[in-house]
Amino acid sequence: MKTLILKTASDILLPVLLLFSVFILLRGHYLPGGGFVGGLIAAIAFVLDAFANGLENSRKIIKIHPGFLMPLGLLISFASAVTPVFFQDLPFMTGLWASGHIPVIGKIGSALFFDTGVYFVVVGVSLTIIFTISENA
Repeated sequence: MKTLILKTASDILLPVLLLFSVFILLRGHYLPGGGFVGGLIAAIAFVLDAFANGLENSRKIIKIHPGFLMPLGLLISFASAVTPVFFQDLPFMTGLWASGHIPVIGKIGSALFFDTGVYFVVVGVSLTIIFTISENA
């Protein structure tokens, strides 16, 4: 169902939902939220766009196959988990924090990188499943 109202709403909501998903991702290492919830919100944004404008248009917006985001996210998460082992001689998945403070984000730490990896994995898995089901329907 491709109505004018749905297309217009989708064009407005796609950037808003993506921005909100990044907000939830960045908020997650201090408050509830994080990579999983942020990734689901980003996937919902692209699914809404696919419903409104068609699957091919959504694929053009993403520009890469969503399946590529899964190994990228796993690599980022794994790298943030093993960094303390190799560089600080600390246990696996120990949180490391930078000494500086960034005004909007706060302190940068390994938890943020782990959440970013989870974000990419969730977006990749969700969109791969939904786009595959949509192609075959």
